Amino acid sequence: MPAAPCPPYQSFPNSFRHAVRSGETLVGCWASLASPIVTELLGVIGFDWMLLDAEHAPNDVLTLIPQLMALKDSRSAPVVRPPANDSVVIKRLLDSGFANFLVPFVDNADDAARAVAATRYPPQGVRGVSVGHRGNRYATVPDYFDMANDNVCVIVQIESRQAVESIDAILAVDGVDAVFVGPSDLAAAYGHLGNAAHPDVQQAIAHVFERAQAAGKPSGILAPVQADAERYLAMGCRVIAVCADLGLLRNAAQAVHQHFIKKPADRS
Repeated sequence: MPAAPCPPYQSFPNSFRHAVRSGETLVGCWASLASPIVTELLGVIGFDWMLLDAEHAPNDVLTLIPQLMALKDSRSAPVVRPPANDSVVIKRLLDSGFANFLVPFVDNADDAARAVAATRYPPQGVRGVSVGHRGNRYATVPDYFDMANDNVCVIVQIESRQAVESIDAILAVDGVDAVFVGPSDLAAAYGHLGNAAHPDVQQAIAHVFERAQAAGKPSGILAPVQADAERYLAMGCRVIAVCADLGLLRNAAQAVHQHFIKKPADRS
């Protein structure tokens, strides 16, 4: 009897990776509240992808798996950001069921190659082998080991001066499917902490987008301000996060508060 169909995030071929490599415009949402209910709600909306953050959010494997479960019937492809460019951490996330990665701390081609190697079984990489895990539906996916290496999407973050200066070499690494600008870290790296709109930072972002286009690989960015997102899309960005769960909740709560709560001087 054939095995049951895999959930979307464990399917072969990896449709999200194919869409990234094809240069499709993919609109996503950032999820950092570590809540499977919030993630499930956002998954209903229909974003192309959902970033589950384990770098700047209180997530680990045991909080991420319920969020994967929450997205199993969603059209939103789960993408995970590990806390570091670390092969052990990435291995655990792969075994947990993730197939799409946004890897931080990539400053040069060697860092990018390490990120790719962490997602591949030998001889192409260094991923440790577990025969049965959640990623292969507990050893029920036929030919998983034959297909796994070609069905992991690796997007690397560009968030330092060194990464911008090394962008061509990073893009040339086999297995890097796209590059993704971290505007806040990039602003800090260029001496403009909290000001990603500074011309120096915008010039660096434009350079990354341009070099990615020249290399035939997509670029991405987090842009929760609509005007910024529209500008980056016009510049050729293709993998873009346009909102975040934390910001959506905060902004909506602030708007309600400002509408209904009078200032002390206005109270009669």
